[in-house]
Amino acid sequence: MIVSLIYIALALFGLSILIFIHELGHYFMARRVGMRVETFAIGFGKPIFSWIKNGVKWQIGWLPFGGYVKIAGTETDNDQDPYAIHDGFFGKPPIDRIKVAIMGPLVNLLFAFLLFALLWASGGREKNFSEFTPKIGWLDPHSELYAAGIRPGDEITAYDDRPFQGLQSHLYALIRSSSEVDVKGYKVNYATGEKKPFEYRVSLYSNPVSLDKGTKTIGILQPANYLVYDRLPNGKDNSLLEGSPLEGSGIQYGDRIVSVDGEPIFSRMELDAMLNDKRSLLTIERGGKTLLVRVPRVPVKELKLDATFKEELSDWQFEAQLNNVKTANLYVIPYNLTNDCVVENEVKFIDKENQEEIFAQHPFSALEAPLLPDDKILAVDGIAVEHSYQLLSNLQHHQVNVIVERAPNTTGALKGDAEWEFLSPSDSADLATLSQTIGTANHNTSLGNFHLLKPIVPKMRSEYTLSPDKQALLAAEMAEQKKVIEAIEDPEKRTQALHMLEHQEKQLSLGVMVQDRKINYNPSPFTLFRNVSTEIWFTLKGLFSGALSPKGLMGPVGIVQVVYDTWMISVKEALFWLAAISLNLGVINLLPIPVLDGGTIMLSLFEMISGRHIKPKTMERLIVPFAVLLIVFFIFLTYNDLTRIFGGFLH
Repeated sequence: MIVSLIYIALALFGLSILIFIHELGHYFMARRVGMRVETFAIGFGKPIFSWIKNGVKWQIGWLPFGGYVKIAGTETDNDQDPYAIHDGFFGKPPIDRIKVAIMGPLVNLLFAFLLFALLWASGGREKNFSEFTPKIGWLDPHSELYAAGIRPGDEITAYDDRPFQGLQSHLYALIRSSSEVDVKGYKVNYATGEKKPFEYRVSLYSNPVSLDKGTKTIGILQPANYLVYDRLPNGKDNSLLEGSPLEGSGIQYGDRIVSVDGEPIFSRMELDAMLNDKRSLLTIERGGKTLLVRVPRVPVKELKLDATFKEELSDWQFEAQLNNVKTANLYVIPYNLTNDCVVENEVKFIDKENQEEIFAQHPFSALEAPLLPDDKILAVDGIAVEHSYQLLSNLQHHQVNVIVERAPNTTGALKGDAEWEFLSPSDSADLATLSQTIGTANHNTSLGNFHLLKPIVPKMRSEYTLSPDKQALLAAEMAEQKKVIEAIEDPEKRTQALHMLEHQEKQLSLGVMVQDRKINYNPSPFTLFRNVSTEIWFTLKGLFSGALSPKGLMGPVGIVQVVYDTWMISVKEALFWLAAISLNLGVINLLPIPVLDGGTIMLSLFEMISGRHIKPKTMERLIVPFAVLLIVFFIFLTYNDLTRIFGGFLH
C-alpha cells in the first residue's frame, strides 16, 4: 500500500513538472517582453498553498491537473479595454503575444527531446519483441491475406509504400485508408531461410475480435511474440494454475513454447487456436515415408456412412469398450478405414457446408492435406495404434504434443539482428526432425535445444482443480463480467459480448502464464521524437476522420494511471512516458483552437495581417464555446478513464 502511494505521488509529481515548465515558459517570455504577470498557478480550484514573490502570486490548486499564468489584461471588466493596459497581454504588439503563447509548448517539446536524449545516453529501454517485429503472429482465417497464402511467421515490410516501423504501423495503415491498403512483405520458408516477396491490395473490414463495428482490420490480428514460461518480471514465482495440463509435463522455467502438433507457434493467439482446433495429429506411412498430418475429428452424426462402415464402426465401438457412448456422438475421422488403420476413401458429410469448412479451400499448412488411399495410420496424437478400434478409442480424448526450446538464450533482452530470426533454418530443421518422430518407433524426446513435453490434455477453465476460495473468486469474476455486459445498451453489441464471454469460458488452455521476450530498444532522440510526433499526428487524423474512437483516448486520470504503471516497471519507462506526454502537451497546445495557445497565436497573426484589434466581445464569443467543449471533453475522458480502471463498479 505504501509503495503504491509512493508511485502515485511520483506520477503526480512528474505530471506537475510538465505543467510547471509549460507555464514557466509563458511566465519567462511574458516578463521578458514587459508584460505584468499577476498569478502563476499549478492546478485548478481553491489554492492549498500560495505566496507572493516579485509582485506575482504563486499558488498550487487542490486539483493537480493543468495550470495557468494570469497576465494583466487577460481578465477585465466589460467596460475596460484590454488593449489600453500598457503592460497587459493585449497592450503589447501581436508578435510579443505570439512569443508568449508559443513559449509554453516549445518548452514542452524541448523537455521531451532532452528526456529522449537522456534515455538514449543511458542505453535505452527493454521492450517486448512483439512491439517491433515485422513477423505476423496470427491472421483471421477469413481474410484476403489468409486466402492469398499469408501465414503466421511471414513478414510485413511496408504498408502503402511506407516502411514498416513497428506495432503502430499496423494501426497507421488503417487510419490512412478508408477502404484498401497495399501490403508488401515476405513469405518465409523457415526450413530453408528463403524469403519470397509478396504484394497485395486488400480491403478493410470490421475486426472480428472487436465489439466496435467501426474498428477495422486487414486480417492481421496479432504480431509475433515469444511464449516463454519463466518467473514473473518482478522475480516472483510463476506457478502453474492448479490442475494445469502442464503439471508433470516436464516444462521448466526458461522454456519457450515453439511447436504444437507439428505446427510452429508464432503467437499466443495461434497457440489458443491450435489448442482449440478440432483436428487430431496422425502419424502416417505413405509410400515408405513417415509423415505427420492434422485430420478433422468430427462426430459420427455429421457423416454419411454406408451400411458396411456402420457395421464395422459398431464392432470397433464394442472392442474399444465405448458402448456407454451413443454411436452418433462418437468422434471419428472422415475416412473409411480397414481394420488395420489403412485408408480406403473419404467419407462425405451430411451438410456440405460442414465439409467445405473442414476441408477448407485454403488450408492452414501442408499438415492439413487430406489423407490418400492406402495411407496407413501409425499413431493418433502421438499414441501408437495398430487397429482401427484403438484409433477410435484414442479419438475420443484429444491431447496435444508440445515442443519447447530449452537453451540459455531463450531469456534476456535481444540485441543482435541475428537473434531476431525467431526460428533460424538450423533450429527449424531440428524442430521438424523432432516433430517427425512423434508417434513412431524411433520416438525422441529431445534434439539439440528442443524438448518434447509429455502428452498434454488441454482443459477449460471450469475443469481446473481450484481451491474453494479460488472457485468462488472465479465465479464472482464471471458474474461481474456478465453484469458489465448486460449494462451495454446496444443489443447487438451485448449479444456479441455475451457470446465472446461464453466462448472464452469454453476455450481450452494450458493453465500457464507465458511472457514475451524483451529487446534492447535504443533509437536516437531524433527518432524517438519523430516516432511519437507521428503517433500524435495519426491519432488526431484518426479522430477527425472517424477511424479512431475518442473512447480510446486517455484523460487526466488515465495519464496518471499510465505514469503510475510505468514507474512500477522502471524509471526509464516512466521517463519515456513523461517525455511522450510532454510532447503531446506541446503539440496539442499548438492546435489552432481559440482556447489553446495555438488559438492565441492564430488570433495574433490575424491582427498582424489585418492591422485591426479583435473586440473583447468577439474574442469572448470565439473562446467560450470552445472552452465549454473542452470541459465537456475533459469530463468525457475522465469518465472513460474511471470506467477502464474500475470496470463494472460504474455500472
